[in-house]
Amino acid sequence: MSANLLPDPSSVRYDGPWTHRDVHANGIRFHVVDAAPERSDAPLVVLLHGFGDFWWSWRHQLTGLAELGYRTVAVDLRGYGDSDKPPRGYDGWTLAGDVAGLIRALGYTEATLAGHAEGGLVCWTTAVLHPRLVRSIALVGSPHPSALKSSVLRNRRQRAAWLPNFLRYQLPRYGEHLLTTADGFEVERLLRQRVSAGWANTAEFVDTAQRMRSAIRIPGAAHCALEYQRWAFRSQWRPDGRRFMATMRQPIRIPVLAMRGELDPYVLPGTFRRDLHLSPERRLAGIPAAGHFAHQENPDAVTKELVKLLG
Repeated sequence: MSANLLPDPSSVRYDGPWTHRDVHANGIRFHVVDAAPERSDAPLVVLLHGFGDFWWSWRHQLTGLAELGYRTVAVDLRGYGDSDKPPRGYDGWTLAGDVAGLIRALGYTEATLAGHAEGGLVCWTTAVLHPRLVRSIALVGSPHPSALKSSVLRNRRQRAAWLPNFLRYQLPRYGEHLLTTADGFEVERLLRQRVSAGWANTAEFVDTAQRMRSAIRIPGAAHCALEYQRWAFRSQWRPDGRRFMATMRQPIRIPVLAMRGELDPYVLPGTFRRDLHLSPERRLAGIPAAGHFAHQENPDAVTKELVKLLG
């Protein structure tokens, strides 16, 4: 396929009851979707997507929370969608700096962060490294990074669910090829594998999968998406990785909402219950009739849990 047939980064700027903006933070440009830009004095909620995804993942909460009076902003993370795709910066410190910079660039001194999967790991990291900027965090399918690591090492079922894809994406160029060939079918395969059967049979699933397949084929997006996982793996044997995990074991004493789809085959219940001492104000919430993408599969239930946290 010729390069001129690949999706343009601006293709993710879907119309809706929101405003698309470019915000400069931490040295790069981010594409953000602002559901209530006129509410500059309302509490800020920043929504962060997961692997192979983009801001659209949070569309339901973006509008639902805005309707309740919150300044709600969904972000294309570094390397994704219509945000810049620099060659470096996919380590934990830089990603936390991205979010901290975004909060300040939006004119705030603090925010609640909500993240799915890898976006949730960025929430955990920002809460540890920039505690004064983070009022509370909400996670969907994203256990504490220390809990995830120990579960993968010690729990055979969690290792079998999580490790195979993670390892095969480490191979240079192979992961990029896998994510972008057949019009991005690999992204749909992962989505279908991790969601509930009920949602997988809906028209919304088909539409979501098509949008994700297009977004991952934006030039550079697949490579940048994989760099998150490659840093997480390769840094384990380097001083920076050991230092990062040691830093992440510092307890955070802010409200934490940890949501897990009750049908999630990818992150198991025991993994979520690990290391509760690292966030003593953590509340666990099961989301019924949902798998790993609970914020899309059962959006009303997730929004209700978020409102409890924000209230």
